[in-house]
Amino acid sequence: IKSASIHYHFPTKGDLGAALAKRYTEDGRVYLASLVEGSNEPGVWIKGYTDIFRMALVDDNRMCLCGIMAAEYDDLPDEVRVEVDGFTDVNVRWLSDVLAVSRPELEKDEQLNQALAIYAAVEGAQLISRGRGDIAVYDNTIETYRRAGLLP
Repeated sequence: IKSASIHYHFPTKGDLGAALAKRYTEDGRVYLASLVEGSNEPGVWIKGYTDIFRMALVDDNRMCLCGIMAAEYDDLPDEVRVEVDGFTDVNVRWLSDVLAVSRPELEKDEQLNQALAIYAAVEGAQLISRGRGDIAVYDNTIETYRRAGLLP
């Protein structure tokens, strides 16, 4: 791919970053929907959720694209921020829906709060594991979250 062809489709870095984040979000949305379609067990859904973050680490020690972008949020163009926020919203809404099934006794606001905590915890586990260069850090952290009751 030539630089000129990229600039033709994406005149600015912000346009390119927003398109990448939007595509990443859509791919994530499809994956999350497939988890629910494939099982009626919230525990299976959450396992699939944490597995996708794990697979990124196994795949050349990569990170969640929108998680990395969020780390540099203040420096992002507005159009990229919108897409990064959208990724977070997709994850938190999906996790909240999982909690509505697995913990129906919780009020909607508490489901949303716990969903955000789960999302932040999984992103954080991925970041620390990558920094350590050790997938066992991720696995042990996720298992600790399960035992502590953070994950359904």
